[in-house]
Amino acid sequence: MKKTTVTLLLALGATQLINAQECKNRTSFNSWLSGFKQEALSRGISSKTVNSTLNGLRYDPRVIKKDRKQNIFSQNFSTFSSKMVSAYRLKKGKQLMRKYGKLFRSVERQYGVPASVITAFWGLETDFGAYMGNFDTIRSLGTLAYDCRRGDEFRPELMSALSLIDRGDLKHSEMKGAWAGELGQTQFLPSYYLKYAVDFDRNGKRNLIRSLPDVLASTANYLKKLGWRSGQPWLEEVVIHKNIPWAESGLENSYPLSHWGQLGITRTNGRKLSGSRRASLLLPMGKDGSAFLAYANFKNVYLTWNESLLYSTTAGYFATRLSGAKKVRPNKKKIASLSFNQIKQLQRILSRRGFDVGDVDGIIGKQTRVAVKRVQQQLNLPVDAYPTVKLLRMLKRR
Repeated sequence: MKKTTVTLLLALGATQLINAQECKNRTSFNSWLSGFKQEALSRGISSKTVNSTLNGLRYDPRVIKKDRKQNIFSQNFSTFSSKMVSAYRLKKGKQLMRKYGKLFRSVERQYGVPASVITAFWGLETDFGAYMGNFDTIRSLGTLAYDCRRGDEFRPELMSALSLIDRGDLKHSEMKGAWAGELGQTQFLPSYYLKYAVDFDRNGKRNLIRSLPDVLASTANYLKKLGWRSGQPWLEEVVIHKNIPWAESGLENSYPLSHWGQLGITRTNGRKLSGSRRASLLLPMGKDGSAFLAYANFKNVYLTWNESLLYSTTAGYFATRLSGAKKVRPNKKKIASLSFNQIKQLQRILSRRGFDVGDVDGIIGKQTRVAVKRVQQQLNLPVDAYPTVKLLRMLKRR
């Protein structure tokens, strides 16, 4: 699966989807733009940059259309990961790790982040720089900053994009990327670009579009700033040999490896789990699906890079494969996953019953999982936090 932009998402609130009819812009785009120009000048952006980038800027309805139709994260882990962690990406990723081994080793020495972790993000975000997007970044950010839905989030991003031009890191003509304004080979929003990009090739500019040293080092720098712990694991597939107290699973719970070992959980090679290092038991598709131990690096770093559990689990799994792990074990049995509309239906039912599921968005996010777990307890079902067709049918009958 090559032509894809999964970023949608870096700190953009992909789970905050609402109907476009729920908000309306109160002024014209040109009127809004005139006010933004004055604000940019007052914040120190040069008149040259303001005029060259914002004069004649046009609203882009394509961006709003994409913003209203984010449902990629309603897929289940088996479907999503099999597409995203493809044979092509695994082969290409390993080739690039070998080709740029010296550079990766230099980056890891400085930031403590292994090549496999950086490469997995690189592959998922842009197919290793092959597909960074062709939307004009300034036009996209201007459209989203003006739009009623998330204008407050994107206004600072547009200002940051102007700062990147003002500082000389990028030219406006270079700033082509994803529809939501992400830039570069690992898709940084402009504010992240300003904060975390580094000039690793020491040419005086931080170019995350064309300079591979800058791309890899900046990605590692961001992960380190998020709290990456050098030399420690992030995600590990494990095998559950028997029924366990399923309620102990979930990222909200954390136990020593020895605890999971006592429950009969083993590593994929059959070795017993032991020791005091803590981890959470992650069941992306419930008790009959793949099982992982999620360590601090996963919970603190991956889920900050992207709050979608589906994306983060896939990115972590991809990195383990690049590190030498085998393909994830097949599900114990066929799992009838809910469709996008069925998930929304479930969320509405849970919400009416007093559970906080967040937005009714068709995405199995953290709040939906917690709500599912609680209702599973009430119905005397295995408390694995994964909504099934059976659960939905039971709730509809009650």
